[in-house]
Amino acid sequence: MSTKNTKLIVGMLALCLALPLAVLNGQAGGTPSSKVTFQTSDLTLVPETTNTFGWVTVLSGIIKTAQNKDMFISGSIEAGLFTETLVSSKLMKKDTSTATVSIQVQALVDGQQVPPGTVTYAARTQTLSATLEGAIAGCLTIVTNVDGSLSIVLDEACVQPEVIDLILSTLNAASFDFVAVNVPQGVHTVSLQARITSSTSVQTGSATAFGFVGKGTMIVESVRLVK
Repeated sequence: MSTKNTKLIVGMLALCLALPLAVLNGQAGGTPSSKVTFQTSDLTLVPETTNTFGWVTVLSGIIKTAQNKDMFISGSIEAGLFTETLVSSKLMKKDTSTATVSIQVQALVDGQQVPPGTVTYAARTQTLSATLEGAIAGCLTIVTNVDGSLSIVLDEACVQPEVIDLILSTLNAASFDFVAVNVPQGVHTVSLQARITSSTSVQTGSATAFGFVGKGTMIVESVRLVK
C-alpha cells in the first residue's frame, strides 16, 4: 500500500473517531466541551410545592477550559405559580387574605455562586379584601312594639358569612444570563439551582400558594469577555 493511501486511511479513521466525541460534547454525561455545553429537560424539574426548603439543582453539566476564561451561563425555565385567596365576611366586618409565592434561581460554578447572584424568575403577591353584610335571609323577624308599631329585628347569630374566592394559575418561560469571570483552567461543574418560597396570611378566610418549575435549558459557553 502506498504512503499516500496510508495517510488517507489514517485521516479518515481519525475523523470517524472525532465525530462521536463532537456529538457527545453538548450532552449530559458526555465528554466535557472546551467551548460550549448544554443541559435540557422536558420534564417537571420541581413539582408543585409551597416551599423547597433550600436550593434544588435542576440542571447541571461539565465544561473544560484550556486556560483562564470567562463563562457565559444562560438559564431558562418554565415558572408556574398558583395562588388562591378566599374571604369570608358578615356584619360589615372587613376580611383580608393574602398569598405570596416566588421562584428564585442561581447559577453555580464548582459550587460557587455566579454573579449577579440570586435572581427572581417569577413572583406574585395576591391580596383579597371584602366588607360584606352577610346572608340575612331567614334571620329577620317582625315584632310588635308596646305602642303597637312593628319592627324588624335581625338575629346576628343567625347571619351567614358571604364568601368571595379568587384563584390565579399562570405558567411563563423565564430566562436570565449569568457571567463567571476568570474561571481557572480545568474541568468545571456548572449548575442551575431553583428554590420556591411561599407564605399566607388570613383572618377568617383562607389562602394557598404553590410554585413549580417545568421544562428547562442551561447553556454554558467559555468566552473571553471585554471588562
